[in-house]
Amino acid sequence: MWGVLEGAQPGLRAGNVVPMDRFWWLALAAVLLLALVATLVDGWGRGRRPARGVREDRPRPAEIWWANVPYEDRPGAAKDRPCLVLSVRGRTATVAKITSKYHDERGGVIALPPGSVGDAQGRASYLETDELRSVPVAEFRRRVGVADPVLWDQVRHLAR
Repeated sequence: MWGVLEGAQPGLRAGNVVPMDRFWWLALAAVLLLALVATLVDGWGRGRRPARGVREDRPRPAEIWWANVPYEDRPGAAKDRPCLVLSVRGRTATVAKITSKYHDERGGVIALPPGSVGDAQGRASYLETDELRSVPVAEFRRRVGVADPVLWDQVRHLAR
């Protein structure tokens, strides 16, 4: 009923499992284990994720950002506007707001070069240094760039 396979060992019939030498199983397991270890080690350092609750794009001093800057006279209300980051402590940043309207009656207003806040029109902008605001880091929306070094030297002392 069962025939002997041609070229097979005598006594083996169709459907029989040929026993493998145990050395091959150990070699196969070792190769798979090495491949797994190499994959894990190669993946370390790649695809680094920030810790939970920590933003990669945190504002830093001397950077200009668009953020929800609170009004001084209306608690709880804020306006999306450009601002210069003066300092960051924990989850709060101290900023000087930037406006497109020049207020000559106010002291501490510094003219900025046109286009320094990243708006499409390239309007002139003014940094108001007389009223600093505290802004939660979570309220920063878009980084525009870094302040001019000459400007930063003029205002860096405000962060203290």
